[in-house]
Amino acid sequence: MGKVIAIASQKGGVGKTTTAINLSACLSVKGKKVLVIDSDPQGSLSFGLGIRRNGEKIKGLYEFYTNRASFEEVVIECIDNLFVIPTRIDLFMAELEIFETNEREKKLRLLLEKYKDDFDYIFIDCPPSFSFLTLCALVASDSVIIPVQCEQFALEALRIFIKLLWRIKGNFNEFLELEGILLTMFSKHLIMSRTIAEDIRRVFRSKTFESVIPRNVALAESSINGIPAIFYAPEAAGSIAYKELAEEFLTKNSLVPEELSQQASK
Repeated sequence: MGKVIAIASQKGGVGKTTTAINLSACLSVKGKKVLVIDSDPQGSLSFGLGIRRNGEKIKGLYEFYTNRASFEEVVIECIDNLFVIPTRIDLFMAELEIFETNEREKKLRLLLEKYKDDFDYIFIDCPPSFSFLTLCALVASDSVIIPVQCEQFALEALRIFIKLLWRIKGNFNEFLELEGILLTMFSKHLIMSRTIAEDIRRVFRSKTFESVIPRNVALAESSINGIPAIFYAPEAAGSIAYKELAEEFLTKNSLVPEELSQQASK
């Protein structure tokens, strides 16, 4: 059965979309069949995967949400094993159109139910705020990855967001789990960056990925060029970090429940 993972944060600029693009690309290279969904109306993920917006009317998540297009009509294969449901600014309208429908927060979950087993992993790139689209993504997901930039106030913002996650778990999706906290834009030369990383690891322990994503210009350049970093600059520090994250992610997801419990208690 496929696993649905939201990549979410209430803050922008923390590497959320970069993580969605590069983690999914690394997994696809390893032979996993991956779907990544652009649930941010800004469409940065779509652009970062080379789906250009030169005036063409690309069908995407808005049409899927509002039953204007089928799943097959909105899915695009970017590279071998990596598929994307893109988006445009129109996605803002989906919130208005489905807000008054019954069980509105379950809309995406119900739409994906039929196709979940066609993929090993489905990643949902959420908006950089706690919006209705974010709620729909979290209700549809089995777990969530939270990218956290190693900067001032990161720990307090993380605590607040995790409290929101547990409220969603209690009210909308009892199966939602924390896949992991991902430290991003880390600079080993900055005392503040190292201190914040240490504080987050101390508080959240095994829930924090060992892999750390450094500040790396190749990650930004690859997105601008519409190519995942592992193809654009495979030897860059950012590319290597996401390859390591993919390995760690696969190892974690291959563990049986008993092993996970032992790991969490450490």
